[in-house]
Amino acid sequence: MRNVVNWKGVYPAVLTPFNADDSIDFDLFKTNLDTQIEAGIDGVVLGGSLGEASTLEGSEKIDLLVYTKELVQDKIPVIMNISEQATKAAVQAAQDAEAAGADGLMLLPPMRYKADDRETVEYFKTVARNTSLPIMIYNNPVDYKIMVELEMFEEMADVANIQAIKESTRDVSNVTRMFNRFGDRYKVLTGVDPLALESLCLGADGWVAGLVDAFPHETVAIYRLIKAGYYQEALKIYRWFLPVLELDIHPKLVQNIKLAASFTGLCSEHVRAPRLPLRGAERDYVVDIIQQALANRPELPDYLHLQPAEQAQFI
Repeated sequence: MRNVVNWKGVYPAVLTPFNADDSIDFDLFKTNLDTQIEAGIDGVVLGGSLGEASTLEGSEKIDLLVYTKELVQDKIPVIMNISEQATKAAVQAAQDAEAAGADGLMLLPPMRYKADDRETVEYFKTVARNTSLPIMIYNNPVDYKIMVELEMFEEMADVANIQAIKESTRDVSNVTRMFNRFGDRYKVLTGVDPLALESLCLGADGWVAGLVDAFPHETVAIYRLIKAGYYQEALKIYRWFLPVLELDIHPKLVQNIKLAASFTGLCSEHVRAPRLPLRGAERDYVVDIIQQALANRPELPDYLHLQPAEQAQFI
């Protein structure tokens, strides 16, 4: 049974926990996911950058997908990330994910080769033509060096199953540009933790989040409060959260977020080589941020049962 993907709400880019012997720690993965669901997430993204996709075998990704679908049942949609070098490999990965029960796909541009606009659009369209699953395009030129321009989304507007964008350009104005150009044709989800509140206040439909892996309740609370019109309440939590959220925009975001999640009991520090756990002054710096956040952790309102604010006051 496939779950409907509406591309709204909080979608964690979930970590892939490992045991000391480098195997996937499915028990710890379950602990993390159960906590996320209890916190009120709206979907989950597997095998993304935070999930260490570049070091996972294809069979491991499918094992994670099958396991996740068994865990969530009909509660939330499960999105599989597709990040491949060749179009043929991306098509195969999409079809494998569909066959294994994925509810949707997150699709990156071609890896390594810096495709031009025409090549990138054709890559996206070819994958879309070869699967029935709904697709979210991941637009992250900072890390992946390819900018998916508005004109490229215009070329894909007639492809029905390309439905959403993970907006990670780090230019929050791009949220407004997408809505101005396309109305409600594409759902827009923010993908940069330290710009999440700003993007949501500009109308972003959802948040593909990273630090949600360590602080799921606070992440969902911010989203729900903003959407209900409680901007000041969301801002208070967000200001507390920002130093931690900034751990997401760093080359070692995986190590950072796994370390944070280890402090909240939701992951271990084990990463897969060539990544190595943080140590020395680098680790001490991140630990200090996490410990300060934990020492000042805010009390949250009953964010899962909010009534819309009668007179919403914008920040």
